[in-house]
Amino acid sequence: MFYQIPAFLLDVIVGLLGGACLLRLYMQYHRVPFGNPLGRFVFAISDWIVLPLRRVVPPVKRWDLASAIAAWLLVMAKFLLLWLLMGGLGRWTILPLVSLIGLLQLAVSGLTALLIVYAVLSWVPSASSMLQDLIARLAEPLVRPLRRFIPLVGGVDLSPLAAIVLLQIVAIVLGNLMGSVFTLGR
Repeated sequence: MFYQIPAFLLDVIVGLLGGACLLRLYMQYHRVPFGNPLGRFVFAISDWIVLPLRRVVPPVKRWDLASAIAAWLLVMAKFLLLWLLMGGLGRWTILPLVSLIGLLQLAVSGLTALLIVYAVLSWVPSASSMLQDLIARLAEPLVRPLRRFIPLVGGVDLSPLAAIVLLQIVAIVLGNLMGSVFTLGR
């Protein structure tokens, strides 16, 4: 219990802040405007860590590396705090690799949530058109390649479901990889 509660709270905090950094990266890559409520929220909770990093880490083409590094640092801080909470058991040298895998897991979780919202909004005709457009601009790059192989079934687009299944397979692989890295660290 003394480990589970702090671990849960750190998951929530880092999930929100790190997820905002990753969403900022993703929105900038796809040139989604930030003038909407979601974009303003993302800036509001990520500026404190991204802007100082941006002074030393320039973007590479359309990739905002400062946002990616900010999310990775947040995940690393989470694992460092959890490692210290456990009494510093194991080798701390695996911390950057564990944090990278944790960052990928956070990205997979965020993309899965995005696709779920995208699918649900497609069934709600009274949803805000601005919100539907924003979510569609973020989700379309994930489902568009799958639409070439998955036909409509009774007028229903199953490509978001297929994308979610693929993301869950990636999540399983990352979970097993994380377990292997922890085994190496003992």
